[in-house]
Amino acid sequence: MDKPVIMTIDDDPGVSRSVARDLRRRYGQSYRIVRADTAAEGIQSVRDLRLRGDDVAAFLADYRMPQMNGVEFLEQAMDLYPYARRVLLTAYADTEAAIQAINVVDLDHYLLKPWDPPEEKFYPVLDAQLDAWQRTDRRETDELRVVGARWSSRSYKVRDFLARNQVPYRWLLADTPEGGELLAAAGEASNISPAKLPLVITAEGRKLIAPSTSELAEAVGLSTAPATDFYDLIVIGGGPGGLGAAVYGASEGLSTVMVEQHASGGQAGQSSRIENYLGFPDGVSGSQLADRARRQALKFGAELLTARKVTSLEVKGQTKVVGFADGGSIAAHTVILATGVSYRRLNAPGLDDFMGSGCYYGAAMIEAAECRDREVYIVGAANSAGQGAVYLSGFASKVHLIVRSDGLEKTMSHYLIEQIAQIPNIEIHTETQVVGAEGDGHLQRITLKGPDGERTTDAEWLFVFIGAQPFTDWLGDTVERDARGFVLTGPDLTATESRPRNWPLRREPYHLETNVPGVFAAGDVRADSIKRVASAVGEGAMAVALVHRYLEKT
Repeated sequence: MDKPVIMTIDDDPGVSRSVARDLRRRYGQSYRIVRADTAAEGIQSVRDLRLRGDDVAAFLADYRMPQMNGVEFLEQAMDLYPYARRVLLTAYADTEAAIQAINVVDLDHYLLKPWDPPEEKFYPVLDAQLDAWQRTDRRETDELRVVGARWSSRSYKVRDFLARNQVPYRWLLADTPEGGELLAAAGEASNISPAKLPLVITAEGRKLIAPSTSELAEAVGLSTAPATDFYDLIVIGGGPGGLGAAVYGASEGLSTVMVEQHASGGQAGQSSRIENYLGFPDGVSGSQLADRARRQALKFGAELLTARKVTSLEVKGQTKVVGFADGGSIAAHTVILATGVSYRRLNAPGLDDFMGSGCYYGAAMIEAAECRDREVYIVGAANSAGQGAVYLSGFASKVHLIVRSDGLEKTMSHYLIEQIAQIPNIEIHTETQVVGAEGDGHLQRITLKGPDGERTTDAEWLFVFIGAQPFTDWLGDTVERDARGFVLTGPDLTATESRPRNWPLRREPYHLETNVPGVFAAGDVRADSIKRVASAVGEGAMAVALVHRYLEKT
């Protein structure tokens, strides 16, 4: 077997070499020492190690690194190696850093540099950590494998679904030896051809050929079927607003089910770093925040249904019936609409042909490693685009931020504008639009139109973060919406008329209530909402309080 790995990450090359030298001197015969000079390089090394199936015994990360500090690095690394021992290094005592690391990543040890002599101040600490690691039961179940093609849109959709739902998997290209062997073995049993990729092989050995979202969700153990047919509260949508409603609804004793078509977190779940959310001064990734909220909702007893598409809302007396695309339905006393918004499609000729094969809507974090040392293009000027640019700048040789307006100040938070200004490989192109796309099987070129006219440039990665389009067409005439499709609630319903359409009660609608009594809206789907994670979570909690008020007076 290959030697287990000890990884050290420090942005000071001299210190990094010294740490690696001390490690090799003591542990080189039994462990492989891997050194990284930046956190981004370290994260990529961790992913590469995981992909190869190597084991990591310990991470030693310097606390004060630019773009991503040691705690943030360990937070991402532990998602891939939860059993590795975690040691934080710092040049001087930093109590706040130590407390943060203990709370966020369950830190195993906090070590001051320099350690002289290492025999007294360094090796005994690491001896104890490695001994603890060796005594830990690290047996893992067989892993899920995905065999696909690099520029396959369907392969991307499967990988994105698994990643956003926190399902570990191993990605294998069909043209690699191992991928080819698995594909050939499946072909003998099910006559699979490369055109039918991806092939998904579950931990139990079950083979799925280009599975649908619902088939994949069921195969990996995600809950897709409701436990009962009637609830106190149905939450539709699993973004911050929906997760907030699920947590507060279940924690306050309501039988609660949350229905999500794709994955918990919504648009926010795709964010590489959220730095202005209360309680996370060093930021938190959208996927980590969504995963914690999901586990919190489950802890309180909420049901979370994944890969179920809601297609109708019907009112039958005091009962609200929610219909699914597969013909099934569930009912409840109350409903909270938290379907959020999706990124608006970029209207450029040819671009739709490359969705999932060079053009991605949202952060598409699983593609970041593939962008290493390449140029990428990002379209958008709001926070999501800025966060994507900062994250991808750690991988790409250059990030081009395409902005239709004359600047970022009107649409992006000041802290992000300042960050972007300090990153040398991000270039902002104002008053510029993407007006065309070309390629053979995948995106290869885009046409940009700017102040100096049109030009065509090579581009294999284009990430789009433009506009907000609500997912509300399925509501039909049941729930009132504004001209753009956003749900009207509370005072907005009576702004131009004395009473909402078909409103049956004497009282006026509660603040987040729609024109259907007992149906509420929270988060970005609501008209004139504040497009921030914190406000969506707050509205989810507030909607639950109004649900209680509605139930008490019904």
